[in-house]
Amino acid sequence: MTSYALFLLLCFPLLFSIPATHQLQTYQTQVLLQLRKHLEYPQAIEVWDNYSGDLCFLPSSPQMTIVCQGNSITELKIMGDKTDKVSTFEGFAIPNLTLSEAFSMDSFVTTLSRLTTLRVLSLVSLGIWGPLSDKIHRLYSLELLDLSSNFLVGSIPPKISALVQLRSLTLDGNFFSDSVPNWFDSLSNLSILSLNGNQLKGPFPSSICRIKTLTSLALSHNHVSGKLPDMGSLTDLRMLDLRENRLTSEIPRLPKGLVTVLLSSNSFSGEIPQQFGELDQLQHLNLSFNYLTGTPPAAIFSLPNISYLNLSFNKLTGSLPSHLSCSAELGVIDISNNRLTGGLPTCLSSQSDKRVVMFGGNCLSVDPQHQHPESYCKEIHMMDKESGGMSIGVLIGVIGGAVTVVILLAFGFLILSRRYCPRGTSERHLTRKAVPDRAPTGYSSELLANARLVSEAAKLGTQGVPTYRVFSLEELNEATNNFDQSTFMGEGSMGKLFKGWLENGTFVAIRCLTLSKRFPIRNLKLRLDLIGKLRHPHLVCLLGHCIDGVGQDDCSVNKVFLIYEYVANGNLRTHLSEDSPGKVLKWSERLAVLIGVAKAVHFLHTGIIPGLFNNRLKTNNVLLDEHQIAKLSDYGLSIITDEIIKLEVKGEGQKLQRKKLEDDVYSFGFILLEALVGPSVSGRGEAFLLNEMASFGSQDGRKRIVDPVVLTTCSEESLSIVISITKKCISPESSSRPSFEDVLWNLQYASQVQATADGDQRSDATSQTSISQQN
Repeated sequence: MTSYALFLLLCFPLLFSIPATHQLQTYQTQVLLQLRKHLEYPQAIEVWDNYSGDLCFLPSSPQMTIVCQGNSITELKIMGDKTDKVSTFEGFAIPNLTLSEAFSMDSFVTTLSRLTTLRVLSLVSLGIWGPLSDKIHRLYSLELLDLSSNFLVGSIPPKISALVQLRSLTLDGNFFSDSVPNWFDSLSNLSILSLNGNQLKGPFPSSICRIKTLTSLALSHNHVSGKLPDMGSLTDLRMLDLRENRLTSEIPRLPKGLVTVLLSSNSFSGEIPQQFGELDQLQHLNLSFNYLTGTPPAAIFSLPNISYLNLSFNKLTGSLPSHLSCSAELGVIDISNNRLTGGLPTCLSSQSDKRVVMFGGNCLSVDPQHQHPESYCKEIHMMDKESGGMSIGVLIGVIGGAVTVVILLAFGFLILSRRYCPRGTSERHLTRKAVPDRAPTGYSSELLANARLVSEAAKLGTQGVPTYRVFSLEELNEATNNFDQSTFMGEGSMGKLFKGWLENGTFVAIRCLTLSKRFPIRNLKLRLDLIGKLRHPHLVCLLGHCIDGVGQDDCSVNKVFLIYEYVANGNLRTHLSEDSPGKVLKWSERLAVLIGVAKAVHFLHTGIIPGLFNNRLKTNNVLLDEHQIAKLSDYGLSIITDEIIKLEVKGEGQKLQRKKLEDDVYSFGFILLEALVGPSVSGRGEAFLLNEMASFGSQDGRKRIVDPVVLTTCSEESLSIVISITKKCISPESSSRPSFEDVLWNLQYASQVQATADGDQRSDATSQTSISQQN
């Protein structure tokens, strides 16, 4: 055989193999392009349009990753951006929530299943909606599946149990509403199971306790109910998150290797297990907002790695031992709002730069200003024991009697309303009230408005708050006497404000917004629903809205009225100046107000999705109720008016100015500054205050610029903490500014330091009085 013939013989197979390889790459590329079409061309993968090479070699980014082995795609990650599918609006992205009605879940998963070599699949925040197709099991090589922050409904497909290679399953932030599946033990390699933020119900599945490989289990913000089983067999479990469910049992035995345990906002009862004192790896324990009783085990305070311990809002009783030992790692302890008595142990009462202790709302013998008398806790405890011992028969009788009374009252009310409010007297008025919201076909307005919006924690402290509703223009005219000048309360950049009086006797504040451009009515209602669902103890409650000025096509609007609860005690600015009629706040009272505002803004940033920013923070928008509780007003208005962001950005200076306007931390820094120096000094302008910041560094400078009321009522350490965090907040470099979580932590610490100083001062005064009387 000649050398040439031998060469042809060796090369002949390679010639046939080249087209086959090319076809395989083209096939995978076609699948990816079809997926892009199904997802309606999200911005995260726009880079595919301008890339002429093999997609396997496309550079990865936080929004998109493709990994290949050989000629097969093994990893596909796409992260939707909040600016992908938005209503036409500058500056703040309001998602259109879901893909269009043309989207087909079954077709999408069918196309996806052609990538059978996928081991990692992550499709997050892409607006995917509908029941998850059981064809997902065709991706038999999957080891990681993440479909969080979409709109998946119904049940979790049982055929997922066939994905035996699966190590991580994340379906957070969807709308799954069936029972939690009881087949998870089929996934024998599963390490991470996360189903947070759905509407899953039913009992906690016992099958989960048979997954020996499980390291992280998260089922928070669901409706899981009943008993939590013994979980001691999960020896590899490190993180357990069951917050905000409806679990009603005693807390069972937990694995000793746990690092994080989050069981807050359930209905757990009984005592905290003594076994918790053996969880040597535990760093973060939150048992707040339950019905736990007894005295907390002393051992949990001295666990070697514990850094965060929250036992607040339970029914804990008894006294903590005076010789209680606290771990050196323990930085935050919250035992507030229980029924604890006696003294505060030394390790919880001593001042430390590294430890914050919250203990208000008990019956402790320290800090009487924030404690109940000991008799109160004893009486409440006895009432609980008596009610707990009530027989079932008596309980049923009481409930039955109450129901009967309610029915009779309702019947009587119906008769009176028919007699005194006959139908037909105001048909036009009733018709306008009854106009329904127009939601996209296939989705109720409730589903769209509640889309991963409000943390269940926001319900705290809002019992009795009216639900959000639509008002008619006639109602508002009646409430304000046709917006008479006598009801006018003021005007600012966000429109005029009027005081109104509803038929039920409730006072309200009505803000009239004239929008600078016309919005489609559906988009406006979505934005109003975003704000209207928010409930927080430190937010002025938005009670409803009224849309006016709708065009002839009923699809655009340029005027809206916002109806808020009326807060009668003025704003923070009026309580900082002796020239104003409001009571001037002492330093400890100012700290309480600042902490309330910080909690509200932290909730707006992190407690809802998407977070609300650009909240127009200033002292005039911080209102105080009759109990001096701070309530933030005019929050979130940046999403229904583009006034804030109408800036021509030219040059670095104006870019910086825009950055400041959009930064709530920066704005809050000036609220802190005004609380320090008073409105008379802060009124001299931003530039003056920034130049004067250096004065805080010396005692003479502080005496010159700090409000005298602050200087005479503050401790030096508490003041220094707030000055330090204020400087960081108004730093010209946004990267140097702290998070709101850091701001809140520092303010709470400053408040605790001040409370300790006030207590010491009262003790000294009492001692001096006693000595004088003896002399």
